[in-house]
Amino acid sequence: MMKGWQIARSDLATSRVHSNRGTRRRGLRASLSKAIGALAMLAALFALPSAASAECVFTEPATAHGVDGIPEDSALSSLWPKMATLGGIRPLLGRGGIMVSATYIGEVLGNPSGGVKQSTHYDGLLDVHLDANMEKMIGWKGLCFHANMFQIHGTSITGENLLSIVSASNIEAFPSTRLDEFWFEQSLFGEKLSVRFGKLAADTEFMFADSAGAFIASTFGWTTLSSDNLPFGGPIYPFASPGVLVSVRPNDRLKLMTAVYDDDPIGPCAEDLDPGQCNKDGLEFRLDDPPLLLAEADYSYNQGGARPGIIKFGGWYDFGKFDDQRLDVNHGLQAITGLDPLEHDGTYGIYGIIDQMVYRLPGDGDAKGVSVFARVIGSPSDRNQIDAYFDTGVVFTGIIRRRPNDVFGVGLAYTGISDDASAFDRDSGLSVIRNHEVFLEISYTAEIVPGWTLQPDFQYIWNPGGNVPDDTGTRPIKDATVLGVRTTISF
Repeated sequence: MMKGWQIARSDLATSRVHSNRGTRRRGLRASLSKAIGALAMLAALFALPSAASAECVFTEPATAHGVDGIPEDSALSSLWPKMATLGGIRPLLGRGGIMVSATYIGEVLGNPSGGVKQSTHYDGLLDVHLDANMEKMIGWKGLCFHANMFQIHGTSITGENLLSIVSASNIEAFPSTRLDEFWFEQSLFGEKLSVRFGKLAADTEFMFADSAGAFIASTFGWTTLSSDNLPFGGPIYPFASPGVLVSVRPNDRLKLMTAVYDDDPIGPCAEDLDPGQCNKDGLEFRLDDPPLLLAEADYSYNQGGARPGIIKFGGWYDFGKFDDQRLDVNHGLQAITGLDPLEHDGTYGIYGIIDQMVYRLPGDGDAKGVSVFARVIGSPSDRNQIDAYFDTGVVFTGIIRRRPNDVFGVGLAYTGISDDASAFDRDSGLSVIRNHEVFLEISYTAEIVPGWTLQPDFQYIWNPGGNVPDDTGTRPIKDATVLGVRTTISF
């Protein structure tokens, strides 16, 4: 069983689960270096000062410039206006083009029934951001800088109690203080082109539906399929990795993105250790692993109308080596021969997303109302434990007129175990066969004051782990109920 602080992220505590993150691959160093080198040269070329460059847009959680470098959605501004200036430091930095902001998330989650045991856990995350407009600082037009760090603490209900594929919380991670992203971005031609390079996280840009941000479970961000099928989940929270991201906006409706990353943000790590123990501070900048290539096209429509929406199509390809889920090196059955698994060159995933407002509150300029979203993803069955994923949800924003910023959401996620992984269980003569996991979340986010929310949450998990056995080895883990509450404060 995993320790309470371990990232659950689909790492099932059973010897029969062949996760690709355990595969030790010899990187295609030349391929990755050439790919990143080429994009870095492109970035350097585009980084020349240009009169057509766009002004920096500060990233989350500082969603707006505010006044003199203080975010408009800061809880400090709402509760303690004098403290919001931090003794005059923030306005001084803001006038120089620097914004410092932070978000604290704390939550209590417990499972009164199901899983492998019942108890209550607390975990928390402090996320500190620094954003800089380099034009204001040094006169370099269109160049932005971003860095953020995490302070992670608490224990994992998923790793200790549930053993589910979906992590009950999207902030569960090994307790540590660590660097996350660290990058420069050059914008050109009125924001039609941007090149970002440095230490990047893929889950901040790819494969998400905005409406799914109403939920706290990990899979409504970076899905269980992508997390389980890529080494250590890929370059995602809390592990960013070196990479280059190029974005093109031919018009207001279309956005095209492509990026290349080092696919393994951790490197060699003993199987009995949590990945966070092998890269505690986030200061490793690995470049000797296979490249991970992502691409996505986003099409927005009816943005000024009653029912705006966005459609996304994308995919990824990892150039590493991946173990077959069923066959051995001689194309026999692993469960019978006991030989090492057959290795495959590369793995991939293809996805589609729709995020659609179906009802807009009349006279509302902030596009509040009722939205629905859906995502579907597929990967090859022979080299991945998970080959199919689907989620959907409905989100109500501002429906209560006296509480215009409250959000209520219902989300459902399906994780399908690949046919080859299920066949391995049958080949082994097991009485409990992996098949799928279904996850339900119902959440309400109430705004206390701007920048401070309270979020009661209900979750139910059918077939935790995709239908894996409990300690007896003959019965599956019981369906689990999770109850909790999260508070989020932005400074």
